[in-house]
Amino acid sequence: MASLCRDCCGEGPDDAARCMHCRSPRVLRHPELASLAVAHVDCDAFYASVEKRDDPSLADRPVIVGGGKRGVVATCCYVARTFGVRSAMPMFKALDLCPDAVVVRPNMEKYVRVGREIRAMMGDLTPLVEPVSIDEAYLDLTGTERAHGAPAAVVLARFARRVETEIGVSVSVGLSWNRFLAKVASEIDKPRGFAVIGRAEAQTYLATKPVGIIPGVGPVTRERLAKDGIRTVGDLQRLDIAALARRYGEDGLRLSRLSRGEDVRAITSDRETKSVSAETTFDVDVSDPEVLSANVLALAEKVAVRLRRADLAGRSVTLKLKTADFKTRTRARSGLAPTQLAARIHAAARDLLRKEADGVTRFRLIGVGVSDLGPGIDADRGDLADGDATRIAGVEKALDGLRAKFGAAAVQRGSVFDVMNRKK
Repeated sequence: MASLCRDCCGEGPDDAARCMHCRSPRVLRHPELASLAVAHVDCDAFYASVEKRDDPSLADRPVIVGGGKRGVVATCCYVARTFGVRSAMPMFKALDLCPDAVVVRPNMEKYVRVGREIRAMMGDLTPLVEPVSIDEAYLDLTGTERAHGAPAAVVLARFARRVETEIGVSVSVGLSWNRFLAKVASEIDKPRGFAVIGRAEAQTYLATKPVGIIPGVGPVTRERLAKDGIRTVGDLQRLDIAALARRYGEDGLRLSRLSRGEDVRAITSDRETKSVSAETTFDVDVSDPEVLSANVLALAEKVAVRLRRADLAGRSVTLKLKTADFKTRTRARSGLAPTQLAARIHAAARDLLRKEADGVTRFRLIGVGVSDLGPGIDADRGDLADGDATRIAGVEKALDGLRAKFGAAAVQRGSVFDVMNRKK
């Protein structure tokens, strides 16, 4: 296979400017195209793409999916990105850059549903699908050529076309021989991209890239490396592996391997969920402990519902707070009995909150999370010291049923409803 058309999936010679079958200019060429089988698939501006799909009037308009002026950008379409809008940017800054943007509140239930539809399509390609989030995943198609009657590149091109046709959103594909390079490749040609990084070119391609392209190299590590004169991946490639190990320990060995395009991490389909969380950004900074506690209870209920849906139980509760000056405070309590009850999650988070909510400090965001997860069957087993566990579990599951039938806001605890409607 010398070349592959990304539109009709037809094969052709490596010197054709257009596809010999459909005349499309989207022709993919690479000398290792037929031999590579590890892919990273990433949906393009996923939340915004789903919203544009569902509302054709938004097709050519800049769309930002996110909270109110006090929130942040969850994602934005590529039109909005031309104005400088980016994910995780404060909404007020995004709207300053792009005042004509259409702001859409996130609809996570819809995005999860669409993500699962795409995930099911991935499962048709290979059993080795490792989700990273609801809109991206790694796939290993090694050994599937006989089943599909085509190399992995062709199968992935067909998949991308199927997602566009049946789901109505686009994906970008990175193809290589390991997960690190596949991830790098998927960022090369967005949106609707399909890029390849082969074994022969890996080191040369990576050499000119900033060290931040390596997973795990964030701002702190970049600064530390820069102090040692290391700014590009090529700088790492030129250093002796033993010297890197002496200077950075195990991280030095990892940096050395990845700088050369070496990644032995397998793609596995049993990636575990590590935590379940929910958070909210206030429209106005909040210092009132009563209002903060009511929000903690509401968030604990959201987390509990998600745990029950996933059949998980957690042993650690985390409280996240962001102050008015954007400083983040994270407090945790671990060693709990496995739980998926809002009452128990709230009790732990409320105790953590009491130490932070002094009535003076103003907060713009609050979040609750549960980690150290295990199977749901271990959750909230009542005993003589905790005879209410079974009763509380029954009440919360009954509330789950009512909310599933009438909507998430149909049933609220009186304490939450009262505070939310009295205080702002």
